[in-house]
Amino acid sequence: MSALNSFGQVLSPNAVRYGQRLRCVFASVLLVALPARTQNQPVRVIAFGAHPDDCDLGAGGVAAKFTTLGNKVKFVSLTNGDAGHQSMSGEALAKRRRAEAQEAGRRIGIEYEVLDNHDGKLLPTLEAREQVIREIRQWNADIVIAPRPNDYHPDHRYTGVLVQDASYMVIVPDLVMDTPPLKRNPVFLYYSDRFTRPQPFRADIVVSIDDVFEKKVNMLDAHVSQFYEWLPWTEGQFEQVPKYPAERKEWLAAGPLASRKLQPEWRAALEKRYGAQADRIQHVEAFEITEYGHQPTEEEIRKLFPFFPDR
Repeated sequence: MSALNSFGQVLSPNAVRYGQRLRCVFASVLLVALPARTQNQPVRVIAFGAHPDDCDLGAGGVAAKFTTLGNKVKFVSLTNGDAGHQSMSGEALAKRRRAEAQEAGRRIGIEYEVLDNHDGKLLPTLEAREQVIREIRQWNADIVIAPRPNDYHPDHRYTGVLVQDASYMVIVPDLVMDTPPLKRNPVFLYYSDRFTRPQPFRADIVVSIDDVFEKKVNMLDAHVSQFYEWLPWTEGQFEQVPKYPAERKEWLAAGPLASRKLQPEWRAALEKRYGAQADRIQHVEAFEITEYGHQPTEEEIRKLFPFFPDR
């Protein structure tokens, strides 16, 4: 069958071959040019938590590593934390916790937003889902991090559900039409946790945070109402909290909240990317790749997490 041009004219065999070669040249130029352009763009990470300290616990170290390399990170708390204290509540506590979150973000150079939903009352409503979709779209995220939807706290569970529900919708043009949709689906990750039902956390990506551990502790230290008041009180350890700032940081760094020790079942994922260096690593943060977003190749993981050593 003869080839026709756009005017319906019959093309000679030489013209057809020339057109094919020209298309190959353009294709090869695109294949070479696009990676070079995207390599120079910062990785954009957005992490969601239920309360104004949750993201810090699960990804504060990784956030510090990203920003050190010039990448962009935003933490979002879906509630204002107005119920998380033994002697404060309501608007006064929400104001205090928002200020703590802003200070925590300032200490490692990230953006930190606290939404005005009530603590302990978060539900997976359409309105809340649209809030999450807007946040992800406005940040133009490459990576989205959230808790798994099985957890002891309902706000944590529903944060996980809301981000799951948003994971496909962020690319759908006819939804949340006041914010342009993403052109491609991000990689969605879960923070690590200790819960085993219906299934345990799976460590797909384990990152050493030894080099930024002090930065993470300094970030957590900004949440005075939580790490030196509310959480010790709930655990019957309020009297053990040191009075002086330097001692408090040492106490916080030695505790289980700041120091996420390497679990035996995470070691294979750590060794996969750190090799022999894995034996010297003490502090880590681990993440599970969800089934709902883009499924990255190993090459893509190494581009998105640019702090793994060369193979």
